[in-house]
Amino acid sequence: MEKQTLAEVASQKLLQMIQEKGYVPGDKLPTEVELSEVLEVGRNTVREALRILMSRNIVTIRQGSGTFLSDKNGVADDPLGFTMIEDRRKLTEDLIQVRVMLEPPIAALAAQNATEEDIRCLEQILLDLEEMIENREDYSEKDSQFHAQIANCSHNLVMANLVPVITDGVHIFAVSVRETEYEQTLLSHRRIFEAIRDRKPVEAQQAMNFHLMYNDNRYKEEGR
Repeated sequence: MEKQTLAEVASQKLLQMIQEKGYVPGDKLPTEVELSEVLEVGRNTVREALRILMSRNIVTIRQGSGTFLSDKNGVADDPLGFTMIEDRRKLTEDLIQVRVMLEPPIAALAAQNATEEDIRCLEQILLDLEEMIENREDYSEKDSQFHAQIANCSHNLVMANLVPVITDGVHIFAVSVRETEYEQTLLSHRRIFEAIRDRKPVEAQQAMNFHLMYNDNRYKEEGR
């Protein structure tokens, strides 16, 4: 068995500290000096330990600001290897299929479990999205944020880590369709939000299902 380096041991201790103290994405970690004292290692070892956690998408280092817990939850940037799949049409269709399986129940959970703060955050994303749609801007990134926030609203730990499947699905669909559907997108996102806000799980599930099936049908029509 390969012996761990001092930095690897320190990175494991640091991860344990993050978990025990209940840090959430965006929280700032102690300084290198403070971590050096807590972990009882030199600052160079702390830097290396932080680089290890950064490579695993657990922390993010902002020059001049410090080290923060990453919002990627330790999930790899391309966890399912989508960039290596050559058949983009098949990938788009299959991603929509998987999203139809996942996202309607996630929306139902969000309606049940979202906190008031979760809903305020979701509403702000929706308002930004609606403004971009009205201005006919590229809203795919904001669309991804909207769907990712719904998964976060579910407060299901596993669902939250499936966010890359969802957000990649949104992005790949956005770049695959020839015609952007502004009006229906605006309407369907508003319906999904209102059902979650009003704590209506069945309506939230139905609204999300309608949204995804509409996109699926539209994409298939374009391919004919």
